[in-house]
Amino acid sequence: MKFANTRQAMAWLHTWLGLIFGFVLMICFFFGALSVFDREIDRWAIPDTRFDPQPMPSFDTMLLDVFERTEPDVAEYNRLMPIYHDPDAGDMTPRTELPADEYWAYTTHRDPVLLMGIGFRVPKPLNTEEHNHIHGRVTIDPRSGEELPSNSLKIGSDWFYPLHYSLNLNWNFIGFYIVGIAAFFMLVALVSGVWIHRKIFREFFTFRREKKTQRATLDLHNLSGVVALPFHFFFALTGLIIFAAFYYLPVTNTMLKPLHNMHETIEADTTGLPHERSGIAASMASVDDMVSEAKRRWAARDMAGEVGFLMVHHVGDANSYVSIYRAGSDRVSLVGEGIHFKASNGEVLREDPPHSTAESIAEFLTGLHLQHFEHWFLRWLYVLGGLLGCVCIATGFIFFTEKRKQQHAKNNSQGSRIVDAFAITTVTGIVIAAVSMLVANRICSLI
Repeated sequence: MKFANTRQAMAWLHTWLGLIFGFVLMICFFFGALSVFDREIDRWAIPDTRFDPQPMPSFDTMLLDVFERTEPDVAEYNRLMPIYHDPDAGDMTPRTELPADEYWAYTTHRDPVLLMGIGFRVPKPLNTEEHNHIHGRVTIDPRSGEELPSNSLKIGSDWFYPLHYSLNLNWNFIGFYIVGIAAFFMLVALVSGVWIHRKIFREFFTFRREKKTQRATLDLHNLSGVVALPFHFFFALTGLIIFAAFYYLPVTNTMLKPLHNMHETIEADTTGLPHERSGIAASMASVDDMVSEAKRRWAARDMAGEVGFLMVHHVGDANSYVSIYRAGSDRVSLVGEGIHFKASNGEVLREDPPHSTAESIAEFLTGLHLQHFEHWFLRWLYVLGGLLGCVCIATGFIFFTEKRKQQHAKNNSQGSRIVDAFAITTVTGIVIAAVSMLVANRICSLI
Protein backbone atom coordinates (compact mmCIF):
# COMPACT_ATOMS: atom_id res chain seq x y z
CA MET A 1 0.00 0.00 0.00
CA LYS A 2 1.39 3.38 -1.03
CA PHE A 3 0.95 6.59 0.98
CA ALA A 4 1.41 10.18 -0.11
CA ASN A 5 3.35 11.07 3.03
CA THR A 6 4.37 9.79 6.47
CA ARG A 7 1.40 11.43 8.15
CA GLN A 8 -1.00 9.48 5.95
CA ALA A 9 0.84 6.24 6.73
CA MET A 10 0.64 7.00 10.45
CA ALA A 11 -3.07 7.70 10.16
CA TRP A 12 -3.61 4.30 8.51
CA LEU A 13 -1.52 2.59 11.21
CA HIS A 14 -3.35 4.42 14.00
CA THR A 15 -6.76 3.52 12.58
CA TRP A 16 -6.18 -0.19 12.17
CA LEU A 17 -4.25 -0.71 15.38
CA GLY A 18 -7.04 1.03 17.27
CA LEU A 19 -9.67 -1.04 15.50
CA ILE A 20 -7.96 -4.41 16.02
CA PHE A 21 -6.87 -3.97 19.63
CA GLY A 22 -9.44 -1.44 20.81
CA PHE A 23 -11.85 -4.14 21.95
CA VAL A 24 -9.26 -5.63 24.33
CA LEU A 25 -8.09 -2.22 25.49
CA MET A 26 -11.67 -1.19 26.27
CA ILE A 27 -11.84 -4.06 28.77
CA CYS A 28 -8.45 -3.13 30.22
CA PHE A 29 -9.36 0.53 30.70
CA PHE A 30 -12.86 -0.01 32.07
CA PHE A 31 -12.01 -2.73 34.55
CA GLY A 32 -8.72 -1.05 35.35
CA ALA A 33 -10.74 2.01 36.42
CA LEU A 34 -12.95 -0.20 38.61
CA SER A 35 -9.86 -1.88 40.05
CA VAL A 36 -8.75 1.39 41.61
CA PHE A 37 -11.43 0.68 44.24
CA ASP A 38 -11.32 -3.12 44.13
CA ARG A 39 -11.16 -3.51 47.92
CA GLU A 40 -14.06 -1.12 48.42
CA ILE A 41 -16.09 -3.12 45.88
CA ASP A 42 -15.24 -6.27 47.85
CA ARG A 43 -16.60 -4.70 51.02
CA TRP A 44 -19.79 -3.63 49.26
CA ALA A 45 -20.31 -7.10 47.81
CA ILE A 46 -19.58 -9.01 51.05
CA PRO A 47 -21.35 -7.39 54.02
CA ASP A 48 -19.37 -9.54 56.51
CA THR A 49 -16.23 -7.58 55.63
CA ARG A 50 -17.62 -4.11 56.33
CA PHE A 51 -15.43 -3.09 59.22
CA ASP A 52 -12.40 -0.86 59.53
CA PRO A 53 -9.06 -2.12 58.17
CA GLN A 54 -7.00 -3.88 60.84
CA PRO A 55 -3.26 -4.19 61.50
CA MET A 56 -1.55 -7.55 61.12
CA PRO A 57 -2.80 -9.65 64.10
CA SER A 58 -0.64 -11.74 66.41
CA PHE A 59 1.11 -14.59 64.66
CA ASP A 60 1.70 -16.60 67.82
CA THR A 61 -1.84 -16.48 69.22
CA MET A 62 -3.96 -16.29 66.04
CA LEU A 63 -2.28 -16.75 62.67
CA LEU A 64 -0.32 -19.90 63.53
CA ASP A 65 -3.52 -21.65 64.60
CA VAL A 66 -5.20 -20.67 61.30
CA PHE A 67 -2.22 -21.91 59.29
CA GLU A 68 -2.18 -25.27 61.09
CA ARG A 69 -5.83 -25.97 60.34
CA THR A 70 -5.79 -24.80 56.71
CA GLU A 71 -5.80 -27.58 54.11
CA PRO A 72 -4.47 -27.72 50.53
CA ASP A 73 -6.85 -26.70 47.79
CA VAL A 74 -8.73 -29.75 46.51
CA ALA A 75 -8.77 -28.71 42.84
CA GLU A 76 -5.06 -27.82 42.82
CA TYR A 77 -4.17 -31.10 44.52
CA ASN A 78 -6.10 -33.13 41.95
CA ARG A 79 -4.55 -31.17 39.08
CA LEU A 80 -0.90 -31.01 40.18
CA MET A 81 -0.23 -34.05 42.36
CA PRO A 82 -0.06 -36.47 39.39
CA ILE A 83 2.42 -34.08 37.74
CA TYR A 84 4.62 -33.59 40.81
CA HIS A 85 4.45 -37.18 42.02
CA ASP A 86 4.46 -40.54 40.27
CA PRO A 87 0.94 -42.01 40.70
CA ASP A 88 2.35 -45.48 39.94
CA ALA A 89 4.63 -45.32 42.97
CA GLY A 90 1.72 -46.35 45.16
CA ASP A 91 2.66 -44.12 48.10
CA MET A 92 1.03 -40.83 47.08
CA THR A 93 0.62 -38.56 50.10
CA PRO A 94 -3.04 -37.85 50.95
CA ARG A 95 -4.07 -34.25 50.48
CA THR A 96 -4.64 -33.53 54.17
CA GLU A 97 -1.23 -34.97 55.12
CA LEU A 98 0.95 -32.79 52.91
CA PRO A 99 3.54 -31.01 55.11
CA ALA A 100 3.61 -27.20 55.14
CA ASP A 101 6.71 -25.55 53.66
CA GLU A 102 5.79 -21.85 53.72
CA TYR A 103 3.31 -19.52 55.38
CA TRP A 104 2.37 -16.01 54.28
CA ALA A 105 -0.11 -13.32 55.30
CA TYR A 106 -0.91 -10.08 53.45
CA THR A 107 -2.93 -6.97 54.14
CA THR A 108 -3.12 -3.32 53.02
CA HIS A 109 -4.45 -0.10 54.48
CA ARG A 110 -7.72 -0.73 52.60
CA ASP A 111 -8.13 -4.40 53.56
CA PRO A 112 -10.39 -5.12 56.52
CA VAL A 113 -9.81 -8.85 56.03
CA LEU A 114 -6.53 -10.74 56.06
CA LEU A 115 -5.46 -12.96 53.17
CA MET A 116 -3.36 -15.96 54.19
CA GLY A 117 -1.71 -18.71 52.18
CA ILE A 118 0.31 -21.89 52.60
CA GLY A 119 2.65 -23.74 50.28
CA PHE A 120 2.57 -27.49 50.96
CA ARG A 121 5.54 -29.68 50.03
CA VAL A 122 5.14 -32.72 47.84
CA PRO A 123 7.19 -35.56 49.42
CA LYS A 124 9.34 -37.56 46.99
CA PRO A 125 8.64 -35.27 43.99
CA LEU A 126 9.43 -36.39 40.46
CA ASN A 127 11.62 -33.33 39.84
CA THR A 128 13.62 -32.23 42.87
CA GLU A 129 14.93 -29.14 41.07
CA GLU A 130 11.47 -27.60 40.87
CA HIS A 131 9.47 -26.00 43.69
CA ASN A 132 6.80 -28.68 43.95
CA HIS A 133 4.17 -26.86 45.97
CA ILE A 134 0.43 -27.30 46.28
CA HIS A 135 -1.22 -24.28 47.85
CA GLY A 136 -3.99 -23.49 50.25
CA ARG A 137 -5.53 -20.08 50.76
CA VAL A 138 -7.92 -18.64 53.33
CA THR A 139 -9.39 -15.24 54.20
CA ILE A 140 -10.03 -14.45 57.87
CA ASP A 141 -11.49 -11.75 60.06
CA PRO A 142 -8.30 -10.41 61.73
CA ARG A 143 -10.28 -9.39 64.81
CA SER A 144 -11.26 -12.95 65.71
CA GLY A 145 -9.40 -15.32 63.38
CA GLU A 146 -12.72 -16.58 62.04
CA GLU A 147 -12.58 -17.88 58.48
CA LEU A 148 -14.77 -16.04 55.98
CA PRO A 149 -16.84 -18.06 53.48
CA SER A 150 -14.81 -18.95 50.40
CA ASN A 151 -17.94 -19.11 48.23
CA SER A 152 -18.40 -15.33 48.44
CA LEU A 153 -16.61 -13.88 45.42
CA LYS A 154 -14.34 -10.93 46.09
CA ILE A 155 -15.71 -9.38 42.95
CA GLY A 156 -13.35 -6.42 43.01
CA SER A 157 -9.96 -7.95 43.81
CA ASP A 158 -10.62 -11.49 42.51
CA TRP A 159 -12.54 -10.67 39.32
CA PHE A 160 -12.45 -7.04 38.13
CA TYR A 161 -8.78 -6.53 39.04
CA PRO A 162 -7.29 -9.58 37.26
CA LEU A 163 -9.70 -9.08 34.36
CA HIS A 164 -7.98 -5.83 33.36
CA TYR A 165 -4.57 -7.46 32.86
CA SER A 166 -5.37 -11.11 32.07
CA LEU A 167 -8.97 -11.14 30.77
CA ASN A 168 -9.35 -13.94 33.36
CA LEU A 169 -8.08 -16.32 30.67
CA ASN A 170 -5.50 -18.22 32.71
CA TRP A 171 -4.98 -21.30 30.54
CA ASN A 172 -1.29 -21.18 29.57
CA PHE A 173 -1.42 -17.46 30.48
CA ILE A 174 -3.09 -16.71 27.16
CA GLY A 175 -4.94 -13.71 28.61
CA PHE A 176 -1.68 -12.12 29.78
CA TYR A 177 -0.21 -12.45 26.30
CA ILE A 178 -3.27 -10.98 24.60
CA VAL A 179 -3.25 -7.96 26.91
CA GLY A 180 0.52 -7.60 26.53
CA ILE A 181 0.30 -7.54 22.74
CA ALA A 182 -2.57 -5.03 22.94
CA ALA A 183 -0.59 -2.80 25.33
CA PHE A 184 2.46 -2.85 23.06
CA PHE A 185 0.49 -1.83 20.00
CA MET A 186 -1.37 0.74 22.07
CA LEU A 187 1.99 2.48 22.56
CA VAL A 188 2.46 2.42 18.78
CA ALA A 189 -1.05 3.81 18.29
CA LEU A 190 -0.36 6.60 20.78
CA VAL A 191 2.85 7.60 19.01
CA SER A 192 1.16 7.51 15.61
CA GLY A 193 -1.77 9.50 17.03
CA VAL A 194 0.55 12.27 18.22
CA TRP A 195 2.28 12.21 14.83
CA ILE A 196 -0.91 12.77 12.84
CA HIS A 197 -2.21 15.49 15.18
CA ARG A 198 0.37 18.17 14.54
CA LYS A 199 -1.79 20.83 16.21
CA ILE A 200 -2.14 18.78 19.37
CA PHE A 201 -2.45 21.81 21.67
CA ARG A 202 -5.47 23.05 19.72
CA GLU A 203 -7.10 19.62 20.01
CA PHE A 204 -7.14 20.16 23.76
CA PHE A 205 -9.67 22.98 23.39
CA THR A 206 -11.68 21.78 20.39
CA PHE A 207 -15.08 20.11 20.68
CA ARG A 208 -17.74 21.08 18.14
CA ARG A 209 -20.80 19.29 19.45
CA GLU A 210 -23.08 21.24 17.07
CA LYS A 211 -21.38 19.68 14.04
CA LYS A 212 -22.30 16.41 12.39
CA THR A 213 -21.81 13.18 14.32
CA GLN A 214 -18.61 12.35 12.47
CA ARG A 215 -16.95 15.69 13.21
CA ALA A 216 -18.15 15.93 16.82
CA THR A 217 -17.08 12.34 17.48
CA LEU A 218 -13.60 12.96 16.08
CA ASP A 219 -13.25 16.07 18.26
CA LEU A 220 -14.25 14.08 21.36
CA HIS A 221 -11.85 11.30 20.36
CA ASN A 222 -9.00 13.77 20.00
CA LEU A 223 -9.92 15.63 23.20
CA SER A 224 -10.12 12.51 25.38
CA GLY A 225 -6.90 11.18 23.86
CA VAL A 226 -4.93 14.39 24.36
CA VAL A 227 -6.16 15.13 27.90
CA ALA A 228 -5.19 11.68 29.20
CA LEU A 229 -2.24 11.06 26.87
CA PRO A 230 0.40 10.89 29.67
CA PHE A 231 -1.88 8.57 31.66
CA HIS A 232 -2.46 6.23 28.72
CA PHE A 233 1.22 6.08 27.77
CA PHE A 234 2.42 5.58 31.34
CA PHE A 235 0.04 2.76 32.19
CA ALA A 236 0.59 0.87 28.94
CA LEU A 237 4.37 1.11 29.34
CA THR A 238 4.55 0.25 33.05
CA GLY A 239 2.07 -2.60 32.61
CA LEU A 240 4.39 -4.13 30.03
CA ILE A 241 7.43 -3.62 32.26
CA ILE A 242 5.77 -5.15 35.34
CA PHE A 243 4.77 -8.36 33.56
CA ALA A 244 7.75 -8.64 31.21
CA ALA A 245 9.88 -10.76 33.53
CA PHE A 246 6.99 -12.97 34.65
CA TYR A 247 5.06 -13.69 31.46
CA TYR A 248 6.27 -11.87 28.35
CA LEU A 249 9.99 -12.71 28.58
CA PRO A 250 10.06 -15.75 30.88
CA VAL A 251 13.65 -16.73 30.10
CA THR A 252 14.23 -17.83 33.71
CA ASN A 253 11.61 -20.55 33.23
CA THR A 254 12.80 -21.72 29.83
CA MET A 255 16.24 -21.61 28.19
CA LEU A 256 17.98 -19.97 31.16
CA LYS A 257 16.42 -22.13 33.88
CA PRO A 258 19.73 -23.75 34.97
CA LEU A 259 21.41 -20.34 35.15
CA HIS A 260 18.46 -18.98 37.11
CA ASN A 261 18.70 -21.84 39.64
CA MET A 262 22.42 -21.22 40.03
CA HIS A 263 21.78 -17.51 40.58
CA GLU A 264 19.28 -18.30 43.36
CA THR A 265 21.83 -20.50 45.08
CA ILE A 266 24.57 -17.87 44.86
CA GLU A 267 22.16 -15.18 46.06
CA ALA A 268 21.22 -17.34 49.06
CA ASP A 269 24.90 -17.71 49.98
CA THR A 270 25.43 -13.97 49.62
CA THR A 271 22.41 -12.86 51.63
CA GLY A 272 22.56 -15.60 54.25
CA LEU A 273 18.94 -16.59 53.55
CA PRO A 274 18.82 -20.38 52.99
CA HIS A 275 17.57 -21.42 49.57
CA GLU A 276 16.79 -25.05 50.48
CA ARG A 277 15.65 -27.00 53.49
CA SER A 278 18.35 -28.67 55.60
CA GLY A 279 16.31 -31.74 56.44
CA ILE A 280 16.83 -31.14 60.17
CA ALA A 281 13.67 -30.45 62.17
CA ALA A 282 13.57 -27.33 64.35
CA SER A 283 10.98 -25.43 66.36
CA MET A 284 10.00 -21.82 65.74
CA ALA A 285 10.61 -18.95 68.14
CA SER A 286 8.07 -16.20 68.82
CA VAL A 287 7.27 -14.46 65.55
CA ASP A 288 5.54 -11.68 67.51
CA ASP A 289 8.90 -10.81 69.05
CA MET A 290 10.40 -10.66 65.56
CA VAL A 291 7.60 -8.33 64.45
CA SER A 292 8.29 -6.06 67.44
CA GLU A 293 11.99 -5.97 66.57
CA ALA A 294 11.21 -5.16 62.92
CA LYS A 295 8.96 -2.28 63.98
CA ARG A 296 11.68 -1.00 66.33
CA ARG A 297 14.23 -1.01 63.52
CA TRP A 298 11.85 0.76 61.13
CA ALA A 299 11.16 3.43 63.76
CA ALA A 300 14.91 3.87 64.30
CA ARG A 301 15.19 4.67 60.60
CA ASP A 302 12.45 7.30 60.98
CA MET A 303 9.91 5.21 59.06
CA ALA A 304 7.66 3.71 61.71
CA GLY A 305 4.89 1.57 60.28
CA GLU A 306 2.82 -1.59 60.41
CA VAL A 307 3.50 -4.99 58.87
CA GLY A 308 2.05 -5.44 55.40
CA PHE A 309 3.44 -8.83 54.43
CA LEU A 310 4.84 -11.66 56.55
CA MET A 311 6.30 -14.92 55.27
CA VAL A 312 7.80 -17.98 56.94
CA HIS A 313 10.10 -20.01 54.66
CA HIS A 314 10.99 -23.71 55.13
CA VAL A 315 8.49 -24.23 57.97
CA GLY A 316 9.69 -26.62 60.70
CA ASP A 317 13.24 -26.83 59.36
CA ALA A 318 16.57 -25.67 60.82
CA ASN A 319 16.96 -23.41 57.75
CA SER A 320 13.59 -21.77 58.33
CA TYR A 321 13.55 -17.97 58.35
CA VAL A 322 10.88 -15.28 58.71
CA SER A 323 10.63 -12.31 56.32
CA ILE A 324 8.73 -9.25 57.56
CA TYR A 325 7.91 -6.37 55.22
CA ARG A 326 6.62 -2.95 56.10
CA ALA A 327 3.27 -1.77 54.72
CA GLY A 328 4.30 1.00 52.34
CA SER A 329 0.99 2.84 51.97
CA ASP A 330 2.64 6.13 52.99
CA ARG A 331 4.88 6.08 49.90
CA VAL A 332 4.44 5.71 46.17
CA SER A 333 7.38 3.32 45.68
CA LEU A 334 6.55 -0.33 46.18
CA VAL A 335 9.22 -1.00 48.81
CA GLY A 336 8.79 -3.28 51.82
CA GLU A 337 12.00 -2.58 53.79
CA GLY A 338 12.25 -6.29 54.53
CA ILE A 339 13.90 -7.64 57.66
CA HIS A 340 14.67 -11.36 57.84
CA PHE A 341 14.98 -13.44 61.02
CA LYS A 342 16.19 -16.94 61.78
CA ALA A 343 12.98 -18.75 62.73
CA SER A 344 14.48 -20.98 65.41
CA ASN A 345 15.88 -18.20 67.63
CA GLY A 346 14.74 -14.82 66.24
CA GLU A 347 18.24 -13.72 65.24
CA VAL A 348 18.34 -11.02 62.55
CA LEU A 349 19.85 -12.54 59.44
CA ARG A 350 19.54 -9.59 57.08
CA GLU A 351 18.04 -6.17 56.53
CA ASP A 352 17.34 -5.33 52.91
CA PRO A 353 19.92 -2.70 51.86
CA PRO A 354 19.09 0.58 50.10
CA HIS A 355 18.23 0.01 46.48
CA SER A 356 20.18 1.22 43.49
CA THR A 357 18.97 4.09 41.36
CA ALA A 358 17.63 1.74 38.69
CA GLU A 359 15.80 -0.37 41.30
CA SER A 360 14.36 2.74 42.94
CA ILE A 361 13.01 4.00 39.61
CA ALA A 362 11.47 0.58 38.89
CA GLU A 363 9.86 0.47 42.35
CA PHE A 364 8.49 3.99 41.93
CA LEU A 365 6.95 3.22 38.54
CA THR A 366 5.54 -0.08 39.81
CA GLY A 367 4.07 1.61 42.89
CA LEU A 368 2.57 4.37 40.78
CA HIS A 369 0.88 1.79 38.54
CA LEU A 370 -0.38 -0.48 41.35
CA GLN A 371 -1.40 2.52 43.55
CA HIS A 372 -1.16 0.89 46.99
CA PHE A 373 -0.55 4.34 48.52
CA GLU A 374 -2.99 6.43 50.56
CA HIS A 375 -4.07 9.25 48.23
CA TRP A 376 -7.77 9.37 47.46
CA PHE A 377 -7.62 12.36 45.12
CA LEU A 378 -5.01 10.64 42.94
CA ARG A 379 -7.13 7.48 42.94
CA TRP A 380 -10.06 9.41 41.49
CA LEU A 381 -7.73 10.83 38.85
CA TYR A 382 -6.84 7.24 37.95
CA VAL A 383 -10.53 6.45 37.55
CA LEU A 384 -10.99 9.55 35.37
CA GLY A 385 -8.00 8.58 33.23
CA GLY A 386 -9.33 5.05 32.75
CA LEU A 387 -12.78 6.28 31.76
CA LEU A 388 -11.26 8.81 29.36
CA GLY A 389 -9.47 5.88 27.75
CA CYS A 390 -12.85 4.19 27.31
CA VAL A 391 -14.29 7.36 25.76
CA CYS A 392 -11.31 7.67 23.40
CA ILE A 393 -11.69 4.08 22.18
CA ALA A 394 -15.49 4.21 21.90
CA THR A 395 -15.45 7.44 19.90
CA GLY A 396 -12.76 5.94 17.68
CA PHE A 397 -15.13 3.09 16.86
CA ILE A 398 -17.96 5.52 16.12
CA PHE A 399 -15.78 7.69 13.89
CA PHE A 400 -14.59 4.63 11.95
CA THR A 401 -18.14 3.48 11.18
CA GLU A 402 -19.56 6.97 10.50
CA LYS A 403 -16.77 7.75 8.05
CA ARG A 404 -17.17 4.53 6.08
CA LYS A 405 -20.80 3.42 6.34
CA GLN A 406 -22.03 5.22 3.20
CA GLN A 407 -19.13 3.99 1.11
CA HIS A 408 -19.52 0.45 2.44
CA ALA A 409 -23.25 0.55 1.70
CA LYS A 410 -22.57 1.55 -1.92
CA ASN A 411 -20.02 -1.27 -2.27
CA ASN A 412 -22.33 -3.73 -0.51
CA SER A 413 -19.63 -4.24 2.15
CA GLN A 414 -20.45 -5.37 5.68
CA GLY A 415 -17.26 -3.92 7.22
CA SER A 416 -18.72 -0.91 9.00
CA ARG A 417 -21.76 -2.89 10.19
CA ILE A 418 -19.55 -5.59 11.69
CA VAL A 419 -17.38 -3.01 13.48
CA ASP A 420 -20.50 -1.20 14.67
CA ALA A 421 -21.97 -4.43 16.07
CA PHE A 422 -18.74 -5.39 17.85
CA ALA A 423 -18.33 -1.88 19.24
CA ILE A 424 -21.87 -1.74 20.62
CA THR A 425 -21.65 -5.17 22.21
CA THR A 426 -18.21 -4.47 23.69
CA VAL A 427 -18.82 -0.97 25.05
CA THR A 428 -22.32 -1.51 26.38
CA GLY A 429 -21.76 -5.19 27.16
CA ILE A 430 -18.97 -4.69 29.70
CA VAL A 431 -21.00 -2.04 31.52
CA ILE A 432 -24.13 -4.19 31.63
CA ALA A 433 -22.11 -7.25 32.66
CA ALA A 434 -20.30 -5.40 35.46
CA VAL A 435 -23.49 -3.87 36.86
CA SER A 436 -25.31 -7.20 36.60
CA MET A 437 -22.55 -8.99 38.49
CA LEU A 438 -22.61 -6.40 41.26
CA VAL A 439 -26.39 -6.53 41.57
CA ALA A 440 -26.51 -10.34 41.45
CA ASN A 441 -23.71 -10.62 43.98
CA ARG A 442 -25.47 -8.23 46.32
CA ILE A 443 -28.81 -10.03 46.00
CA CYS A 444 -27.18 -13.40 46.70
CA SER A 445 -25.49 -12.03 49.81
CA LEU A 446 -28.91 -10.95 51.16
CA ILE A 447 -30.58 -14.33 50.59
